[in-house]
Amino acid sequence: MQIHDVRNILDACLEPWRYKDYAPNGLQVEGKEEINKVVTGVTASQALIDAAAARGADAILVHHGYFWKGEDARICGMKKLRIRALLQHDISLLAYHLPLDGHLELGNNAQLGKVLGLEPAGQAGEQGLLWHGGWAGGGDAAAFADHVSGALGRTAQLLGRPDRPVRRVAWCTGGAQGFFADAIALGVDVFITGEASEQNYHMAMESDVAFIAAGHHATERFGIKALGEHLAQVSGINVEFIDVSNPV
Repeated sequence: MQIHDVRNILDACLEPWRYKDYAPNGLQVEGKEEINKVVTGVTASQALIDAAAARGADAILVHHGYFWKGEDARICGMKKLRIRALLQHDISLLAYHLPLDGHLELGNNAQLGKVLGLEPAGQAGEQGLLWHGGWAGGGDAAAFADHVSGALGRTAQLLGRPDRPVRRVAWCTGGAQGFFADAIALGVDVFITGEASEQNYHMAMESDVAFIAAGHHATERFGIKALGEHLAQVSGINVEFIDVSNPV
């Protein structure tokens, strides 16, 4: 299969034109035309590129790619080394940011909800990226944070009252701590995202809505893995997910 056919499959699935994003979605660096093996991962780091090259990958598919708005446009330093490695190995780079967050089945939010056993009820907030729904597991915020930690394989940070009963949950993967006020307005008991900012602690204490920071990387592993599995199913291409560990 050719690289542009792969891109077309992914574009048709994720519909990137529906989103206002901070980086170009789709094919970011073009390598060889014929694609037989694809490596997927959360971020197009040097470690992922090196692992993909060692496995003979023809393309890399990630959530966090390159060319973010507001960054230095020059191809220097770390960016030079990454792009040089892609070009030397003739590896294409495809990246989907907000379209992967928002997809109703394969997306990061959908997949995180599935992993945690949440019952989605709808989407809200900016571009529909804030999900909300129910939790039938019972218990308080401390017990729910333990559940999140076990499901994601890392210790989640809980802000707010640990004995807060949990029935209604809002979530948005990655760095969505800025959505906390929107989550509070939904009337939920707890909000889950990847990272926390200083003000989130005070908001949690004063609103009596718990806040769980479960890890940017940890909350966004599942969407890109599901997207790769979808690509393999519809194209027949060999797709391998590589989880380059990141404690953030």
